[in-house]
Amino acid sequence: MTQTTTVRPAGRARGAVVPVLAFAGIVVAVMQTLLVPVIKDLPQLLDTAPSDATWVLTSTLLSGAVATPIMGRLGDLYGKRRMLITSLSVMVVGALVSAFTSDLLLMITGRTLQGFAMGAIPLGIGLMRDMLPRERLGSAMALMSSSIGVGGGLALPAAALVAQHTDWHALFYGAAGLGVLAIALTLLVVPESPMRAEGTFDLPGAIGLSAGLVLFLLPITKGSDWGWSSGTTLGLFAAAAVVLLLWGVMELRVKAPLVDLRTTARPAVLFTNLASIMVGVSFYVVSLVLPQLLQLPKSTGYGLGQSMVVAGLLVAPLGLTMMFTAPVYARLSAKYGPKVTLILGLLIIAIGYGAGLGLMSAAWQSLVISVLLGAGIGLAYSSLPALIVGAVPASETGAANGLNTLMRSIGTSVSSAVIGMVLANTADNVGGVEIPTMHGFRVSFLIATGAVAVGLLLALFLPGRRPSDKPQLRASSEEDANLERAEQVLRGFRGRVLAADGTPVARAKVTLIDRRGRQAGATLSAEDGAYALTVPAGGAYVVAARATGHGPLASSATHAGDERPVDLDLPLPGRTVSA
Repeated sequence: MTQTTTVRPAGRARGAVVPVLAFAGIVVAVMQTLLVPVIKDLPQLLDTAPSDATWVLTSTLLSGAVATPIMGRLGDLYGKRRMLITSLSVMVVGALVSAFTSDLLLMITGRTLQGFAMGAIPLGIGLMRDMLPRERLGSAMALMSSSIGVGGGLALPAAALVAQHTDWHALFYGAAGLGVLAIALTLLVVPESPMRAEGTFDLPGAIGLSAGLVLFLLPITKGSDWGWSSGTTLGLFAAAAVVLLLWGVMELRVKAPLVDLRTTARPAVLFTNLASIMVGVSFYVVSLVLPQLLQLPKSTGYGLGQSMVVAGLLVAPLGLTMMFTAPVYARLSAKYGPKVTLILGLLIIAIGYGAGLGLMSAAWQSLVISVLLGAGIGLAYSSLPALIVGAVPASETGAANGLNTLMRSIGTSVSSAVIGMVLANTADNVGGVEIPTMHGFRVSFLIATGAVAVGLLLALFLPGRRPSDKPQLRASSEEDANLERAEQVLRGFRGRVLAADGTPVARAKVTLIDRRGRQAGATLSAEDGAYALTVPAGGAYVVAARATGHGPLASSATHAGDERPVDLDLPLPGRTVSA
């Protein structure tokens, strides 16, 4: 797949871009845990059987898994900001559908639309890579990646408070309001990225991946209800294997695939994605175990007897700690690299779950576990996009991060299924009610520890940073970062966009056009007028520049195709005078 440009727009991104994108990520993540406080009441609230009520949660998971890689690819092709706003808009529609109904089918429809917004997180990471200077990128991507956990953690106490004191439909009204606010802030603050990938959208690939994911995740989420050895469960797993295998063969033959499997097979990408599954497993275990332990009555002998709201508040530091870990990650990653911070994060998670095996007898101990696990998961989540971004071309950022986010979702799905089965099989029947046991909680923590151990093993196989590699956050100023990026363009054109009087023109759009009249690259000029574009192959090109207040310029140029830059300044005609 051809990369259409290699440099980020060098104009100073407004300071509010990062918090706005992170806020959008948090809003999207809220959808995943929005109904956790009312899970046990859903059958009564929707007047349906418990097995049918679980579709309200399963539908969100499935649509999120399907939408994430697809929206990432659409963002690479047609604009990440545009697809981000589309994702949030669909989420708002879904929240409003759920807010106005208690009908099961309509509720499932609304929840499916809400899950569609999960694609906003890789889109936000892609926008950050395209717009931000090098010295701000590490902490920004860390915050965006952690927004999955931050939103999920903060939603628990907020949703519990709303559900305990108002009608449960108010949860959806609140979610719709947050979505509208995120859309408005994005429209006001976040500019569109000029980065574009070549090719068209791979519709057959999207259909194939969607079918494979649904066939795979459906038995994972419903296996406990259907039976893990039932014909339905095993048949769906077998169908998923066949569909995904055929999809992979097809993707390898497509010129512009939905997912570039050759890139995905690179060790840096492959082992990062596999480790992401393990991090997803470990994250969801604490979200399932601690709230139940805290709310069980003290009469059980091990329950901590807390209210729904207090339980949510005691687990909330999980998300808050993940948020505050982002700047710490940036410093550690700049010095040691994201591989080391991933390993460090996994070690802290292991310590947290290990300590948790003996810290389940008081409410304050749950707080300690939440903080420890939040710090570890925050470091691990923050490392993942940096590892992916460092291993793929800029034109594939959205799709690659979408696939990585999907891997985390698969991890949480597996975690939900396995831990749910463990807690159900170890539960005590008291008066016809299944009560989770301390043995089940401890086995769940041991499973999380095992997942972390596998993640650590996978992380060790990640390629390390060579001594010659430049730290990701080396540049001390945006100007230095721009200069470094221009120096990295070896096979292409570089120069400055200048006005008629010789002054630099900032944020001029520079487009590379090949001999067939097709766009082969595009970027924006920096504050000092500098631009840089790579060429896919040697030959004749037209380099066109356009800026507000200046006449357009098209300059013919030839590149030999060797590993050297061709210097080409672009002097725009004099300022135009509007009638």
